[in-house]
Amino acid sequence: MVEGTGAGRVRRAVGPRLRRLLVAVLVLFVLLLVNSVYLGGVTALEWLSDRTYQDYTYQWMFLFHLAGGLLLVVPALVFIALHMRNTWRRSNRPAVYAGLGLFGAVVVLLLSGLLLVRFDFFQVRDPLIRQIAYWAHVTVPLAVIWLFVLHRLSGPRLRWRGGLAVAGVGFAFAAGLVVLQIQDPRQWGTPGADGAADFSPALTRTASGNHIAPEALMMDSYCASCHTDVHAQWSHSVHRFASFNNPVYRFAVNNTRKATLARDGNVEAARFCASCHDLVPLLSGRFDDPDFDDVNDPTAHAGITCTSCHAITHVNSVRGTGDFTIEEPIHYPFAYSDNDFLQWVNAQLIKARPDFHNRTFLKPLHQSAEFCSTCHKLHLPVELTDYRWLRGQNHYDSFLLSGVSGHGVASFYYPDHAEANCNGCHMPQQPSDDFGARVRPGAQIYTVSNHLFPAANTAIPYLLDLPQSVIGQHQNMLEDAVRVDLVALRRDGEIDGELIGPLRPDVPALEPGASYLLQVVLRNLKTGHHFTQGTADSNEVWVEVEVTHQERVIARSGGLTPDERAVDPWSHFVNTWMLDREGRRIDRRNAEDIFVPLYDHQLPPGAADLVHYRLDVPDDVEGELAVTVRLNYRKFDTVLMRQVEGEAFTANTLPITRMAEDRVVFPIGHTARPRRVEAPAVPAWERWNDYGIGALRKPQNRQLRQAEEIFARVEALGVADGALNLARVYLAEGRLAEAAAALERAAGHEQPSPPWSLAWFSGQLLFQEGRYEGAIRAYQALAETAFPEARRRGFDFARDYRLLNQLGLAWFESAGDDVQALAEARRWFQAALLQDPENATAHYNLAQLYRRLGDPQNAVRHAALHERYRVDDNARDRAVAAARRAHPAADHAADPVVIYDLQRPGSLDYVASRPYRAADHELVSR
Repeated sequence: MVEGTGAGRVRRAVGPRLRRLLVAVLVLFVLLLVNSVYLGGVTALEWLSDRTYQDYTYQWMFLFHLAGGLLLVVPALVFIALHMRNTWRRSNRPAVYAGLGLFGAVVVLLLSGLLLVRFDFFQVRDPLIRQIAYWAHVTVPLAVIWLFVLHRLSGPRLRWRGGLAVAGVGFAFAAGLVVLQIQDPRQWGTPGADGAADFSPALTRTASGNHIAPEALMMDSYCASCHTDVHAQWSHSVHRFASFNNPVYRFAVNNTRKATLARDGNVEAARFCASCHDLVPLLSGRFDDPDFDDVNDPTAHAGITCTSCHAITHVNSVRGTGDFTIEEPIHYPFAYSDNDFLQWVNAQLIKARPDFHNRTFLKPLHQSAEFCSTCHKLHLPVELTDYRWLRGQNHYDSFLLSGVSGHGVASFYYPDHAEANCNGCHMPQQPSDDFGARVRPGAQIYTVSNHLFPAANTAIPYLLDLPQSVIGQHQNMLEDAVRVDLVALRRDGEIDGELIGPLRPDVPALEPGASYLLQVVLRNLKTGHHFTQGTADSNEVWVEVEVTHQERVIARSGGLTPDERAVDPWSHFVNTWMLDREGRRIDRRNAEDIFVPLYDHQLPPGAADLVHYRLDVPDDVEGELAVTVRLNYRKFDTVLMRQVEGEAFTANTLPITRMAEDRVVFPIGHTARPRRVEAPAVPAWERWNDYGIGALRKPQNRQLRQAEEIFARVEALGVADGALNLARVYLAEGRLAEAAAALERAAGHEQPSPPWSLAWFSGQLLFQEGRYEGAIRAYQALAETAFPEARRRGFDFARDYRLLNQLGLAWFESAGDDVQALAEARRWFQAALLQDPENATAHYNLAQLYRRLGDPQNAVRHAALHERYRVDDNARDRAVAAARRAHPAADHAADPVVIYDLQRPGSLDYVASRPYRAADHELVSR
């Protein structure tokens, strides 16, 4: 059709050349429309089913959508411009107006698409703008089609039959693709398949059951192209140096490989280590080679790669020891290309449509403590120990049973709100402009989770000469994590001597010639699991006490040898002294020999320990006596480092972190008078309460009388915790009437103890009294977390397997021959096993229960599991006795009540520790 113009010339609305452009635009638009139906169908399926249907085919289809959309922009705008020039003044105004509407809709469609695309040089990050653009891009095509029909209805006759036929074929094709897509959803959240790959005794599985090629797991530079900040953080993390690129681990694992090769003829038992430290060589099968080249093989230096964590698709159980399923992830097209342009295209595709990338590499499980449990909880399998199943390190259960997680029923302290997972402490938010950065709720800047995973390993960054700031971040986590408090004295240097305290604001005068027992309290303030956990047998955490008179040291504990910088073995260590079966110390991370601890001085979360130091005041001193108490941390002890470094060892120069310090200056002399100083910021009741907790927790309850004395003082200060903790003491001693009275006082206080704590200890009291129905009611309220304040704070006690076992036992004891009550008991024991499948108590009780129910098959099964998981007390006693004979200092530290002598002969031969300053790589004095 032609029409005259103001200049007298006649122009066609769509001339021959413009028609060719129109056909190209329409064909591309139709193809994109069909493509969009497919993409939208898959998206709708994912929304409705909460499953992932995107795969490699989907990514190619989206790549076509992205490329086709970008190709459409210029031709579409050129056609519209030329077409408008030809028709702007036409008398058919309805067609012109519909065309203008169509033009506006096309512009919105193209503009919204461009806003959704993320290029290196241009991207819109604001979530609201992106959401508006997304819905505009999804809905506007319908307006485009409608306006196109209106525009054409005002002009030449439409060919309805042909258009509808094309639409029908296109829709059927897209629908067919969607139907095919439904047949193969991504199989995340399920245990791995059986296959040719064997990783036992590790519990690790692959999704396919087969090995995974190393290159699929070693794509860290690929990740770095978009996640620069995260990659930089990870590159200095201990995860990065978890494998043979870690000199201490390399020493230990090679010893284990050598020992198991000599014993078994293969190194398969060492897979136990590899499931968390050497995932790339393990999953590729290279780790099994006894001649594995741990220097030149690139897999030996991979560490825990980005893919090692982010390709995990399922936590198989909370047994730890690598009990997860991992897959070789599906990547976007060109991920493995060596061509720079194709790599760029691949990156733009991810940025434009990151949903599949996000779902593949960041699943809900990554935000759970259970995910961390796969490697931060472990057992030593029979294949490794050649003896029996033994529990190893266990951050997870320690966290689970704490007040910090909001699951523990027996905690001394509870936070204002539960800590949901490990990430809150170990992956703090860092400002970043990474592609993956986002604005978290309550924040105003873009951040990423810190992939340095700051914790406590100050040794590896020091040994590998990493930036000093890395050591500093670990030290920041350590500082003030534990509080040191010189809270009181006892006269005559005896446990039951007269108590003098709290020290400060009142400081007593010391008498020359007298003996005193210094009462030092260590309180775990910030660690949501036992301090230290992990490599507690080689971590070196110790209390250092220095007594000075006129700047002259007259007494010391916890000093260092001047040459090798080894800690005085008669110091108090916050560690685990681990033994092998012959009573020898585990001193080189020889996991295959781990048997039983001689002692365990670790600090549970929210709990305290009490350490005693005897000081004999000299007869001839006057003036002032200063007592300084420090808690020091060094990642590895001197015994281990001497073996790791071999002939190159001269001294243990690893950084020493001053975690906490307390200092009291006492007046001293026959005529000296007490003085008053500034009171500590910590309330007096809390200082006494921590003292009592430390006394209560002593092995074999040897200081219950002291704990009773202290908790009575807490109650006298008007705090309900005193009465509640007195009930703990009385229950431990079997003084049930006094326990009942203490609980009544705690409940009736003006500010009563938490109702959940009262329910737990009331249940314990009722159970000991044989009043099982009342105990069940108390335990049931806890299992339901039937306390509004607890729910407000995010607590959920149904996960404390101690409670679940106790509830099951109450039902069992009250059941008699009542089958329904026995079934209820079974339910609770089984619930305990869901939280801890290796729980010996639950297996023992289920074995007894099934015998009563007449089910011998299940009774035998649970009896066998109880035998597997129980502690071998007879063997333990033999090893402990041998260790006590061989190690006098450790024997002393293992006593139920230990008094450290500050004036032990030879103690002044040691020198004071000096903390490490991250500003340089030198050991300096503060």
